[in-house]
Amino acid sequence: MKVIDGKDIYYKQLNEQIRSEIRAGVKDFKLVNIIGQRYIGGGLEDKDVTIHVEGVPGEDMAAFMDGPTIVVENNAQDGVGNTMNSGKIIVHGMAGDVVGYGMRGGKVFIKEDVGYRVAIHMKGFLDKVPIMVIGGKAGNFFGEYMAGGVVVLLGATTENDDPIVGDYCATGMHGGVIYIRGSVEDRMLGKEVKKFPLDKKDEKVLTPILKEFSSDMDLSLDIFDFSKYIKLLPISSRPYGRMYVY
Repeated sequence: MKVIDGKDIYYKQLNEQIRSEIRAGVKDFKLVNIIGQRYIGGGLEDKDVTIHVEGVPGEDMAAFMDGPTIVVENNAQDGVGNTMNSGKIIVHGMAGDVVGYGMRGGKVFIKEDVGYRVAIHMKGFLDKVPIMVIGGKAGNFFGEYMAGGVVVLLGATTENDDPIVGDYCATGMHGGVIYIRGSVEDRMLGKEVKKFPLDKKDEKVLTPILKEFSSDMDLSLDIFDFSKYIKLLPISSRPYGRMYVY
């Protein structure tokens, strides 16, 4: 494993060093003393590369990433997985706003809470189905304009008294599915979606995802009682179609 000390290293130099080592054949990295360096893993395409991050990475970690695995042993800032194509992100803490913006494939697992506008514009691409699991709670505009993929919000790893999800959840959603473990008041949802109970097909989809999440996070959680979940689905494929002039 290649160890890179990020102390006092500017983000451009850090990212260039990672790319240089990958070109030299290095596949497994440990980044230590990371304090807010941006774009870690951004644009990397090597499917067999794994990057372990000790510290708190900066904004847009794994933006446009297409293959590698990134494991963060702490919190992460805004823009995790921005428009990523494939690969996997595991954050053993909280993450900020706009996680998974425009995500087209791959997996994002966050152990604890996330901020605002998470999973917005999330979509599939060709045969890709992006997957996101949040162990804690989410802020406003969760799943806004979502067009594809699978998002799971568990509310299982946090003890605060906040609602599991903020206002305007799934506003403008027109594709994909959101699973929420818990109750959500109708007033907190966008008018473009409705709540449904889970069926056997949903259980078949969720079971391997939840097992993988629990294993990656080394958690033993009671999250397999599917009667406690609701499913959000869009009721229109073009929720704002009449608002535009052609």
